[in-house]
Amino acid sequence: MSTSDTIRSLHGSLDGLAPDAMLRSLADAFGSSAVFSTSLGLEDQLITHHIFSQKLPIRVFTLDTGRLFPESHDLLARTISRYNERIEVLFPRHEAVETLMTEKGPDSFYRSVADRKECCAIRKVEPLGRALNGAACWITGLRAEQSPERSLTPLVEWDEAHGLVKVHPLIGLTMDEVKAEVERLRIPYNPLHDRGFVSIGCAPCTRAIAPGEDARAGRWWWEHVEGKKECGLHVK
Repeated sequence: MSTSDTIRSLHGSLDGLAPDAMLRSLADAFGSSAVFSTSLGLEDQLITHHIFSQKLPIRVFTLDTGRLFPESHDLLARTISRYNERIEVLFPRHEAVETLMTEKGPDSFYRSVADRKECCAIRKVEPLGRALNGAACWITGLRAEQSPERSLTPLVEWDEAHGLVKVHPLIGLTMDEVKAEVERLRIPYNPLHDRGFVSIGCAPCTRAIAPGEDARAGRWWWEHVEGKKECGLHVK
């Protein structure tokens, strides 16, 4: 079966399912070759809940860039305690971080888009590649509502950069729907969300958003450039 046929077949089997049923189907199809990357945001906490509460064999991992909010570390601890399950934590290569910090200082990402992307590549993209090595299916918490660019993201796609299937179980949900489920299921979440932080990443690169701003406006807000602003984890 060709890659395009595989994507169409998987889309057909998942389309219309609730997120928890979708994750069960992915676990049946891929087993431990399916992995979920959590940034500990609201969406990811909902997916984590469905994986852990159903005892699915999907491997859950997160990236610790070394610049996370204290609240994010606290949430990681509370999540592990709540579900009594393992979340794999990956750090950037220390040699690359040491070189970056020595040559450019701790805040080089503010200087230019290129410098910011260099920091993201070291702290996020490289460890992601290690986390996805050997996986066949990458599950994410992306939603179409998050940004104009993400509105074009399909439920199932082929990730050419990593050579695997990529699935977004929450792609069609609104933020209000995600919040309602998190509240209903009493899922632990980051208290920064209650202070206007929608998309939470590294502390120096994240701010609360104002009413009417899109969900990604609080990331790299100092960059006045045309087009999408991404860290490189989700590339087309």
